[in-house]
Amino acid sequence: MAGGLFALLDDVAALARLAAASIDDVGAAAGRATTKAAGVVIDDTAVTPQYVHGVAAERELPIVRTIAVGSLRNKFLFILPAALLLSQFLPWLLTPLLMVGGGYLCYEGAHKVWGKLTGHDHHDVPVTEVGPDAEKELIGGAIRTDLILSAEIMVIALNEVSDEPFVSRLAILAVVALVITIAVYGVVALIVKTDDVGLSLSQRSGSFVPALGRGMVNAMPKVLATISVVGTAAMLWVGGHIELVGLHDLGWHWPYDVVHHLEEDVEHAVGGIGGALAWLVNTAASALLGVIVGALVLAVVTLLPFGRSSDDEAAHAAH
Repeated sequence: MAGGLFALLDDVAALARLAAASIDDVGAAAGRATTKAAGVVIDDTAVTPQYVHGVAAERELPIVRTIAVGSLRNKFLFILPAALLLSQFLPWLLTPLLMVGGGYLCYEGAHKVWGKLTGHDHHDVPVTEVGPDAEKELIGGAIRTDLILSAEIMVIALNEVSDEPFVSRLAILAVVALVITIAVYGVVALIVKTDDVGLSLSQRSGSFVPALGRGMVNAMPKVLATISVVGTAAMLWVGGHIELVGLHDLGWHWPYDVVHHLEEDVEHAVGGIGGALAWLVNTAASALLGVIVGALVLAVVTLLPFGRSSDDEAAHAAH
């Protein structure tokens, strides 16, 4: 009896170790997948605060919370089931779809760069305070934008774990969806309330605390501008890298081979920092390809009738 009990305990312990190892594997795979999607995550974080411009301070966090709930709904009700069905029954479509998403990232990055160069950056337009109806439209637009960005994040993550069993893929993508949503909208909530906290501190008595508060208020526009620049660069880099690897997977090997050989040459030619320099070479090459692809897509879209009309309307609204 005792021997049977100890055997049972051994089996339970073995199962517990196996479960722990599986959780570790899921966590590690989710971490890798999230890292690959970093460019889109940064852009998602940079885009969302723009949706609370002109909103009363007491409505900022409720709006961010509503958008976050909509983001979770996008991921778990629509994107995750579609991604799993795709990977299970049509895995050959994953690379082309990923490249389409990569092309969209390149286009968005190039569009933002072009907007800055031409002075038609629509996100810099001041927004007056919005009412309840406009707030609903604003939230709906933010959730629709999130759907596009979330789909790209999940497809990138799925591509990293496409060789995993179905249940592991489900667990990994669920972890990625939850972690990314919490991270993005947690940072967004922090960003949109920092100036309010700074304003409150600036009204306190003393010398150090008010100065800190004023510094926080003055720093936020620069922080948002920096996030926007980093997000744009990350979109071009990630989008270009997706195109580079996708071309290789589809049989057009020479662009990937050229970059890979250049990486190896740099790593072998330089000592201890060779690995870091090699990574920078790959990043720069990917970003350059992202700029080229983005510029081509932007040119095509601009030539289309709906592309011209939307740009003209946005430019007119900016003025």
